[in-house]
Amino acid sequence: MASATHIHLAFMTKYRKNVFDDVMLRRCEDIMIEVCDSFEAELREFNGEHDHIHLLVHYPPKVAISKRVNSLKGVSSHYLRKEFTVR
Repeated sequence: MASATHIHLAFMTKYRKNVFDDVMLRRCEDIMIEVCDSFEAELREFNGEHDHIHLLVHYPPKVAISKRVNSLKGVSSHYLRKEFTVR
């Protein structure tokens, strides 16, 4: 990556509810790595607590930040809801 940017993102749960446990956080990190890989980015750091997560993403500035954020939020939300929602 000749020219690249770092972005720090923080995603909060709705109403800051405590929904993440250790298993969900590990799965969320795996999902974020996969999403970053899909758009030629690298997840440099991941950290989370029961009501939020932090990401540090290193990426080439080929696509708007808003599209990357939407992809990270949308894909992670979809998979986490699918895998962890009690039916």
